[in-house]
Amino acid sequence: MTVLPKRRVGKTELEVTTLGLGGAPLGGFRATIPDAEALALADAAWDGGVRFYDTSPFYGYGRSELRMGAALREKPRGEFVLSTKVGRVLHPMKPGEKKPPEFRENGLPGFAPVFDYSYDGVMRSLEHSHLRLGLAKIDIALIHDVDFWTIKDRAILDERFKTVMDSGFKALDELRKAGVIGAIGVGINESDTSLRFIQAGDFDCMLLAGRYTLLEQGGLAEFLPECVKRGVSVILGGPYNSGILTGGVQPGATHDYAPAPSALIDKAQKIEAVCRRHGVELGAAALQFPLFHPAVCSVIPGALGVAEVKQNIGRLSAPIPAELWSELKREKLLEAGAPTPN
Repeated sequence: MTVLPKRRVGKTELEVTTLGLGGAPLGGFRATIPDAEALALADAAWDGGVRFYDTSPFYGYGRSELRMGAALREKPRGEFVLSTKVGRVLHPMKPGEKKPPEFRENGLPGFAPVFDYSYDGVMRSLEHSHLRLGLAKIDIALIHDVDFWTIKDRAILDERFKTVMDSGFKALDELRKAGVIGAIGVGINESDTSLRFIQAGDFDCMLLAGRYTLLEQGGLAEFLPECVKRGVSVILGGPYNSGILTGGVQPGATHDYAPAPSALIDKAQKIEAVCRRHGVELGAAALQFPLFHPAVCSVIPGALGVAEVKQNIGRLSAPIPAELWSELKREKLLEAGAPTPN
């Protein structure tokens, strides 16, 4: 069995493997995965040494948590770290009620999410998560989707930020102090909002999706240095920027789950050309790059099947010459200040 390196989460006692498994696809995001394949996928991650698993009530409106729990329930509880999220409470749908579009086809039938960042909402959300997972311990609880990328309205964003910091955060802090949860954090898609959170409260970690990758290093200037200063760990979601960094870059490749603009396609193709010159697969460089930053404790790509899980595990240990990173910086395809082995 593969043994993956581990890193500590913030100042907590928790340690996560540098490669985790993102649970959105298990909920039916971007593809329909049968139950048996979902379990096989999670088992392949376990057999490959992955000991960090991330899920959310939102992923498939409960389906991801049900499947993640089924995959992990019989595993030794002290051997893995599990994170889930708060901010949406699932409720049984009323007659005639329609689901939001994100998981309309693949989400768990009969349930729909309602935003609730209050103290009671956070407690209820976690209680429901325990029951869906069938696990008595959740290691990391993350405030989910309080960002402009999700909300698209600054006034509502500010209102939800205030609610969660005045109310929901207190619930998480109490559970952490009581030892019920090992670490608390935030899971969003923006480095500037992540920075706002760690300046507003005592968090252990941030799950940042897609904003510190081989293609874009927006978190490098302010957010990541602040994390290092405060001892906050970063879990990097979306290391492939939703597809464009998996390799074989063509027009129409996805970035943030939509067709990438031509400027990003061009940049990704240039990065891939440098990788090819050094005999390195683009996906391997993309998966390894974020881990060079001292703030980052784990990268957690999703996977649509067993083959993708095995591919990710292989990419993590693929040899990459230091000169590759030097050339990317010389060509101004990578921020000069981004930490790399050279």
